[in-house]
Amino acid sequence: MEMNRALDCFTALGQPMRLSVFRLLVRAGGEGMAAGQIAEALEVRENTLSANLSVLCNAGLLARRREGRSIRYFADLTTMRHLVDYLLSDCCGGNPAICRPAINSLITSPLPYPSKDDRMRDAPFNVLFLCTANSARSLIAEAILNADESGRFRAFSAGSHPAGRPNPRTLRLLDRLGHDLSGIRSKSWDEFAGPDAPKMDFVFTVCDSAAGEVCPVWPGQPMSAHWGLPDPAAVGGNDAEQAAAFNRTHKMLATRLSAFASLPVGTLERKSLQAELDRIGRAQD
Repeated sequence: MEMNRALDCFTALGQPMRLSVFRLLVRAGGEGMAAGQIAEALEVRENTLSANLSVLCNAGLLARRREGRSIRYFADLTTMRHLVDYLLSDCCGGNPAICRPAINSLITSPLPYPSKDDRMRDAPFNVLFLCTANSARSLIAEAILNADESGRFRAFSAGSHPAGRPNPRTLRLLDRLGHDLSGIRSKSWDEFAGPDAPKMDFVFTVCDSAAGEVCPVWPGQPMSAHWGLPDPAAVGGNDAEQAAAFNRTHKMLATRLSAFASLPVGTLERKSLQAELDRIGRAQD
């Protein structure tokens, strides 16, 4: 691969939506995804997505196939292999033949996340819940999962635009239900982006994209899923009606996290595990 081709690839991937599209299609494997499926999965408008798909295709990172009136897209791993090969071609003290077998095993791996056996590392698993303000839903989810008695999970929460303090109804709810409040605080997701931060195995967004909220997108390679819920803090009415909204949120999250905690995380392959995570997020509570 020539330098200009490599620069085209980096330019194409150097935008959050396009990077998310490429990673999504890598995960989809040989089945690929139609444009409408990609738009739904990433919760973006199709007309916005279309221009970004074209950039990725022009860079050679995506292949496409017309199926009737729709177009199915696939990650072009051949281009990605050439890109990785270009980046590593001068390794091993200028003698790439020495490390070529290791490079080839990495760039020809069929796994979206190269590993020994395509399974999660051993428990405990670090789980991050994200929403916009980190004042209600994500804090409730953190408290619920940290109360799991199996010891298999360590839960955290953060916000892309944190409110700075938990919603008072969140604290009253968790206190009434006997949750530990010692670590409950509203904080930025920047706390989990540094080199000393815990390495996340799972990241779940719990904002309600259907209501027009802007959900944060977590970089890197943890397993992730969108578990959108309405914001209980946005519910009007009297005290009883507002308290009922927070109770519903706790119940819905408890149901989803019970299903999550029951998964055989350490034995499922990533593709199967991802399908289960997405299914939990789509379930009607």
